[in-house]
Amino acid sequence: MLATIQPSATFKDNLQQLPTVEGVQRIDLVDADGAIVTSIENQPGKQGSLALYQYLQQSFGVLDAKAAEHGLAVFAEHTADARNRPGAHPNVDRLLDIAGGAAALRIEIIAAT
Repeated sequence: MLATIQPSATFKDNLQQLPTVEGVQRIDLVDADGAIVTSIENQPGKQGSLALYQYLQQSFGVLDAKAAEHGLAVFAEHTADARNRPGAHPNVDRLLDIAGGAAALRIEIIAAT
């Protein structure tokens, strides 16, 4: 397990502390029944979320309320924006849901081939 970072006030600064997503094709979020709830692809505009979810998997092993709370702190200013504009940041919304009591999800990292 990775040690958790101490989040700063900006996501850009926090992102600099996260492991690279080089070699990651996508991340699948899987529910208790084994169904893929969603996937985060390694593509421009999603790489910050990809890096954060990979880091949460490496640091916590599962996306539970504790991991979600830490993820919200790392998302920094995007968390406040997501609270004000539901749907604008689906990967932040998912953390808000889990931190608020939704079921935990398994994070599966799919390597690029």
